[in-house]
Amino acid sequence: MQPKKTLSFKGVREWENEFLTLFPHRFDYIWAEHSDLSAQVEWKTESRHPLSDRLIQQGAYLHGVRFGAETSYCLLDIDTGSAYHPKRDPLAISRIVAALESLGLVSYVSCTSSYSGGLHLYFPFQQIQSSWQLAIALACLLENAGFKLQPGQLEVFPNPKPYATDGSLSLFNAHRLPLQIGSYLLNDAHHPIWSDAQTFVSRWNLAQQRNDIDGKTLKQILKQAKRKHFGISGKAEKFVNDLNAEIELGWTGRGQTNRLLGRITLRAYIFHHILSGGEPLEGQTLVSEIIEVAQSLPGYQEWCRHQHEIEHRAEEWARCIENSHYFHFGDQSKKQKPEIQDPELAAAIDQSPSWNQRQSAATRDRIRKAIADLLEKNSLPIRATARFQALLKYGIGGASLYRHRDLWHPTYFGIDSVQSLADECDLPVENPPDPPSLKLDRQLDHANGVSNCLSPPSLLHISDGDNSSCIALSDYAPSNTAPTDGNSPANSDGYLPTSDFSHGALYVQQALFNLKAQQDAIQEATRMTQSQHQRVKAEAAQHRHIARMQKFLDSGDPILIAEAMAWAQVNPGVLNLNQLQLSLLTSPLAEQPSDRSTLLAANTLQIQQLAWSHEQIRHDLQQRFGKDSLDLLSDWELMHWLEQLALTTQGDLLRSSD
Repeated sequence: MQPKKTLSFKGVREWENEFLTLFPHRFDYIWAEHSDLSAQVEWKTESRHPLSDRLIQQGAYLHGVRFGAETSYCLLDIDTGSAYHPKRDPLAISRIVAALESLGLVSYVSCTSSYSGGLHLYFPFQQIQSSWQLAIALACLLENAGFKLQPGQLEVFPNPKPYATDGSLSLFNAHRLPLQIGSYLLNDAHHPIWSDAQTFVSRWNLAQQRNDIDGKTLKQILKQAKRKHFGISGKAEKFVNDLNAEIELGWTGRGQTNRLLGRITLRAYIFHHILSGGEPLEGQTLVSEIIEVAQSLPGYQEWCRHQHEIEHRAEEWARCIENSHYFHFGDQSKKQKPEIQDPELAAAIDQSPSWNQRQSAATRDRIRKAIADLLEKNSLPIRATARFQALLKYGIGGASLYRHRDLWHPTYFGIDSVQSLADECDLPVENPPDPPSLKLDRQLDHANGVSNCLSPPSLLHISDGDNSSCIALSDYAPSNTAPTDGNSPANSDGYLPTSDFSHGALYVQQALFNLKAQQDAIQEATRMTQSQHQRVKAEAAQHRHIARMQKFLDSGDPILIAEAMAWAQVNPGVLNLNQLQLSLLTSPLAEQPSDRSTLLAANTLQIQQLAWSHEQIRHDLQQRFGKDSLDLLSDWELMHWLEQLALTTQGDLLRSSD
């Protein structure tokens, strides 16, 4: 049972009405109610169904249409208040037509758009053109002639719209249909004349016969168009210009086919939908574009030696770029990353620290170094603010200190934290007895009824004792806590005293040792991570190079095959060689090749081993066959010359061994 075909309803067509057939695209049309003469028309878009002929003929509403992917006419809209209106500049329209003459547009049908007095200039032509390309060409020619394209002055239909890289639907602007209420045909003096559909069609056909858009001229104008019409800028714009610079000169000598086909393929695959409109090129459409561009370039017939296999070469380049890291412009999110076959390599890449993790580890390392330096100098402040200011002098940012305050803030960085660091490093830390002058009395935590419970712990060990002398370790300093014995545990600058460190010095040295041990461990871990990262990069580069040599070997290009064969001689057992290529590496005379591309590759390989110059090659070919190039030799002559080159190579080896 055959599946039912889905038919889209397009409305009843009035085939005998020639006027209605001039505007075939009816989707996403606009409509509006007839408004007062002084009121603005309120247009609405109807996307649920196309505009039918009978709705237009009914005349109950005002209607307008858009452009499809292709068109057989274009339209210029000049408002009544425009600087280019005949009432203000009688010669502006003549200048506009002169600007479009190079494209092949020389005749138009003019009419008023409505009672407002605005003008619509219709330019019909015979050959259907891409709406997107035509819009860019029109805008380019008019802007280069000095006209400003903006609403209220001068508008072109179809309009140049940027390519939507997010995949959203972008419609051409709509224009109202002619000969509706207030729309009349104009004579050469831009005065209204009697207007009906038959007269409009007659003028349309006359102008259509005079307008002829040349495809080559259109492409040339597109290349000269400003890049803002293409929706690209920056690096993409430079890439397009670089490709054009290489491609447009075409062939100027021999040996340029491979390079030119590669450049043509890049431009067609990446930018064709931007430069020429339509969908991105893939598969056979991409191959056809490569062939068409190559055959149209200068010097192709004279210098290209691969005309007999141009389609095969184009197919190879198309497959190559479709499997590469290149993607259609604006489609980067859909290009999947290549899968890594080696599971160990993939695991190593996944487990390697990220950039943020490496930056965070480096910042913490700098803070530890600064703390260690302050401890060495016996100048680590007790209070948080003073310690923060001291660490800023080491070039560490305030935001970084706030994020990693567990490394330096008195609330976190005390005896317990240092002891935990020592435990992690498996190093014993002995808590020495406190000097008499450094024993704290807990009763002073609430001196004069003021709570001091937020004071951070001291860097030295705190134990209970009978000495009442004390100093508060917070930023609050009570006035009645001055010591009576003259032994103050902190000087006026807020730093730890050093005169009575007979026992405390042992702890400071141990803490410093622990910090340095942890720093060395972090540096070693960082070094190992960097080494592992370098190894992963090296292995990935090696895999890419092997894959590249394998592609050369399978490309069919004699130059690329020769390069791959030479690399295979230095690196045996890496590439997948067929029986013929393997025999060439071991003994060129053991089995004679029959494929022409392999014959060329084998001869090129022998020439590289002999290190012959171009003059020597030409001289030998002239002496033996009366020809100047390898490409001119027949298959039998290539086999014969391969034998002679192999014998010459063996003779050189024997002479060198003697």
